[in-house]
Amino acid sequence: MTADVRPGPARTRRDRAIRAGSVACALAAAAVVVRGDLGAAPAWHLAADATGGAAACGALWLSRRWPATTALIAVALAVPAASASVAAGIATLMTALYRRSAVAIATGAAWVAATLARFWLRPPGLAPYPVWALVAVLFGVALTGWGMLARARRQLVLSLSERLRRAEEEQRRRVEQARHTERLAIAREMHDVLAHRLSLLALHAGALEFNARADPAEVVEAAAVMRSSAHHALQELRQVISVLREAPVLAGLDLPALVEEVRRAGMRVDVHDGGVRLPGLPGATARAAYRIVQEGLTNARRHAPGRPVTVRLDGAPGRGLTIEVRNPVATCAAGSASGSASVAGPLAGEGAGLAGMRERAELAGGRVERAGVDEGEFRLAVWLPWPV
Repeated sequence: MTADVRPGPARTRRDRAIRAGSVACALAAAAVVVRGDLGAAPAWHLAADATGGAAACGALWLSRRWPATTALIAVALAVPAASASVAAGIATLMTALYRRSAVAIATGAAWVAATLARFWLRPPGLAPYPVWALVAVLFGVALTGWGMLARARRQLVLSLSERLRRAEEEQRRRVEQARHTERLAIAREMHDVLAHRLSLLALHAGALEFNARADPAEVVEAAAVMRSSAHHALQELRQVISVLREAPVLAGLDLPALVEEVRRAGMRVDVHDGGVRLPGLPGATARAAYRIVQEGLTNARRHAPGRPVTVRLDGAPGRGLTIEVRNPVATCAAGSASGSASVAGPLAGEGAGLAGMRERAELAGGRVERAGVDEGEFRLAVWLPWPV
């Protein structure tokens, strides 16, 4: 059973025209009935019939706001006043249009009962009573059924319109979510690129500051490395923007070149790749692996400068790819700080890098299995999927 539809008073010009037309039609029908009874009924009866018809027609003006009540009033007036019969039929149709099925059927039954009573009290002639009774029943069923059918169609249209509105709203939300995800990806990629390159710049700048009396050749070499790092940072930032909108460029994921670069900066890096080559991995896994190794080397350079770093890759299609980056902690305090940053998650400063790695691994379908101090070493272990 569906709920009522309450349209309220007529607000548009079309609504007011329909309402005025209904009242005029009922008044015209009432006038025809009264005129047909002229000379065949007493004057008081004609006056009462005309008064009842006029009252039923006037009630139609309120049929949009209170259709059931208006219909019952018009139906009751239609028993003694034949001129109210058309107004009662219109009010019954309005009830079927705007009220739930049970109310519409009950109002239609009341209209049929009132019509049968009027035919019994004042036989219209031309046919026996059973014929007029059948006509009343069929007309009442037609009125109620037509109104209920139109109401169901209107509700279907409204439901489809609401579903369309919700679908459009959901589409807008998906677009906004995609934009938000893209902004997060840009921020994460820029963090990875800038953190790695700027840490190299900071390392060489610190060496120049510490060794103020270095040979001119060493100064020139350090300046060249700093210039090269800045140039590569700009190139990678350009690549970030293009990669976010296109397929990942696997040719740029050169792990040996990355390791060689940090070695030239003074880090001791030992790599065991197990025969794994990043260009041979699926796109999302290859890019995630490259950035995780890059971030692991950056963290080691920050928290344990001068300490050796071991990078290990192991895996196969169907088994997944395991990435491990290990380095001895500089001191107990440094190890605690590094470990707490890894456990704390997305805090300010260095902790954001490990949080970014967790997010990157999860987006690629993997997980961070370990990120903390273990027996004097800081160990980062990440598993990534490698489908067959």
